[in-house]
Amino acid sequence: MKKIIQYFSLFVLLFSLLFLFSNWNKFKNITEKTPINNKKSLDFDNRLSIEANNIKNFVKSKKDYNDEIVFLVDMKIASNKNRFFIYDLKEDKIIDKGLVAHGSGSEKGRNNKGELYFSNENNSLCTSLGKYEIKNSYNGDFGKAYRLKGLDKTNSNAIIRFIVLHKYEDVPEKEQFDPICLSWGCPMVNEIFFQKLEKIIDNSNKTILLYIYY
Repeated sequence: MKKIIQYFSLFVLLFSLLFLFSNWNKFKNITEKTPINNKKSLDFDNRLSIEANNIKNFVKSKKDYNDEIVFLVDMKIASNKNRFFIYDLKEDKIIDKGLVAHGSGSEKGRNNKGELYFSNENNSLCTSLGKYEIKNSYNGDFGKAYRLKGLDKTNSNAIIRFIVLHKYEDVPEKEQFDPICLSWGCPMVNEIFFQKLEKIIDNSNKTILLYIYY
């Protein structure tokens, strides 16, 4: 009986080694695929650092702009993930983050690679890339909102397109599995996150910039 147990144990060991050897490539592939997520994180960090430095250089010689805080929006990130960042230019770090919708025209115009479409044209309902001055607030259809002035060729029609920073109740507060609702081209955020932005904007002695990039 003892020999039978020994033979059985040896058989199990040999079978396990054979299984491991025959599936080695699968385990290897899983291990090799792991850095992809790290690469995505690295790409995000690189984009964030590059765009933050662009803003630093832009405001350096302009006394009217806040050189401590900027709002950065990375449109490479899916809408169900946090991609609106309150960024500290002095400490080079994210202070807070939240969800933000993009324009329905940008969604409809996706190419065969799944990339968003951006436009500065009136009635396009698209998000426009570029730097924006956050101007005065007003009360409109969505309550308090902030007018945006485009500073680049890619968003120069922001005022005539009525592109504003506003809140909307259907924008979730937290990240979720499905894409969030779409706007008509405006950066549209959750009501609670809007309160955080509102506090920063209203308490700033200088104009805060909003920078949407891809």
